[in-house]
Amino acid sequence: MTAFLISSTSKQIESPKSLFVEVECQTDRPQTMSVGTQTELTEMSVGTQLSTGLQAAVSFKSVGAETTAAVYDVPFSSKPVKATGFRPHKRPRLDLEEEEEEEEEEPHDSTFNPSDSTISEESSFVQRTIYGDKKFIVFETCLRELFATCPMCKHKSDVSLRRIGTYVAFLQLCPKCGYRKQWESQPTVGSTPVGNLQLSAATYFTGASFIQVQKICKGMQLQIFTHETFRRHCRSFLEPAIIHKWKSDQQKLFQKFRSSGNIGLAGDMRADAPGHSAKYGSYTLMHTESGTILDIQLVQSNEVGGRYHMEKEGLKRGLDHLESSGLTVGYIVTDRHTQIRKYLRERSINQFYDVWRFEKDLSKKLEQLSKNKECVVLKKWLRSIRNHVYWSASTSTTGPEKVAKWTSIVNHIQNAHVHDSPIFPKCAHPDRVSKNAAKWFNPASLELHRVEKVLCNKRVLKEVAKLSHHFQTSSLEAFHSLILKFTPKNVVFPFMGILCRLLLAVLHHNENIGREQATGKPVFKVVFPKSKKGEPIARPLKTEPTCNYVDDLMRLVFEEVIVDPAPFVEELQAIPVPMAISAEFERPSKEGNNCSPYIPVQSRGIRKPT
Repeated sequence: MTAFLISSTSKQIESPKSLFVEVECQTDRPQTMSVGTQTELTEMSVGTQLSTGLQAAVSFKSVGAETTAAVYDVPFSSKPVKATGFRPHKRPRLDLEEEEEEEEEEPHDSTFNPSDSTISEESSFVQRTIYGDKKFIVFETCLRELFATCPMCKHKSDVSLRRIGTYVAFLQLCPKCGYRKQWESQPTVGSTPVGNLQLSAATYFTGASFIQVQKICKGMQLQIFTHETFRRHCRSFLEPAIIHKWKSDQQKLFQKFRSSGNIGLAGDMRADAPGHSAKYGSYTLMHTESGTILDIQLVQSNEVGGRYHMEKEGLKRGLDHLESSGLTVGYIVTDRHTQIRKYLRERSINQFYDVWRFEKDLSKKLEQLSKNKECVVLKKWLRSIRNHVYWSASTSTTGPEKVAKWTSIVNHIQNAHVHDSPIFPKCAHPDRVSKNAAKWFNPASLELHRVEKVLCNKRVLKEVAKLSHHFQTSSLEAFHSLILKFTPKNVVFPFMGILCRLLLAVLHHNENIGREQATGKPVFKVVFPKSKKGEPIARPLKTEPTCNYVDDLMRLVFEEVIVDPAPFVEELQAIPVPMAISAEFERPSKEGNNCSPYIPVQSRGIRKPT
């Protein structure tokens, strides 16, 4: 059975020859919420309204005929009923099999008199926008029942259907009396059905996949448009709205931080694939104190000659954009990329290294060393050495102080807690008498020499001196996890599609960065992050994230972009899009002999000679 997505603002187009008042299209909506359908009656009828057993005085206007206002008391029925000259008996309350949780019910009042009350034309239904109206899933057979019988002569009508995606229109024609009526399931803007465009917008703005939505609709026979229509909506309306929304929000952020002097940043790149096979790289610049993302740049590998150069190019574009907007960068926290070091040194920008990345690389070397038979004692100190990295960075403010505290670990693992450095002459922990001599390293042993070579080599000491003592890039790592919701790595998107989805992730992050822990008794959840090697940590549960940016984008699309898309499309086209990597190569013809024959996986390596 076929199902359609029906908007509650569905309308009909009447024949101008009709002398009857039709109420299926209402310009003045009733105060009560309708949960059914409305059909036509004869001369004294204004329609029936399926509700939960209530009667009301309703004022209606007809579309395609002279506006007529009338107040009647009618029985509740889903089929046309011939009017009589007397007031019909009230039908008993309808028993619905299922009721929506959001359905609004009013108590039954036996003293209600329609002549004693009127309904204002300025109801909540009139104020609601077309994209903000509620939608319902309606079966095709239920819709055809509404047009099967002529409301004038009760003769069987000829019904034809026309469908465009989720939009459906019925044309009812009576062969006996010539009655004609056209009904539409949703409004249209120009030639675009509003429901089709809104479904595309909701899919795109929430980070969903249209292919998955299409599979769901096909699974339940819910009518939907094609992927080509979805891409046309994206190019014409949705992506221009995203670019405009982000640029407007970004200018507000620049204006906010422009007066705060030198700002601190955290920067990191995320590639769409591991290793050197990545095609896209997105470099993000985050304000360290507030956690707000100020800029994100998308770089394609063929723009810079390979994946290794994408990180430097993304950082360069981001810093140039911030400085051209009047922001002054005081320092930046990044990883230890060699090209990044040189570039920031040339621009005279203070650079600090992320502690977690330094600790991660150092721990790998120590774990590999602890697997040797000569370094069995090292396994007992791995966790303490990791903690010492964070303690040395967080309790220091200068580079020499960080180095002095860091090198003290070599004496500490020998049970020697007094050091030669005047900056840090003694361990900060209280004096203890150890009863287990087996856990300490023996001085001048080969085991200690190997460990000291890893902990205190020249390169490590230089990096320790530049470890960030305040802010880290952990928030950027969380943002990279959020990006997977909008741009999963197993789905291929074009350049502009990835850029817009990255901007949606930024809008979502910036809106929810200030979420607090849920009110009431603090609640935590135990997680086992990969970075902790399976060790459990307690993470606070925060309030549910909001998606107000989706409402803003919907409003922008239906109130501005669709009215005059030209300026928004021009803003989108101003963004340079690099040439596709496949365009660099000549595409061979399928009919020629330039293509190698396909070899199944099972037969590879055992190809028979020809």
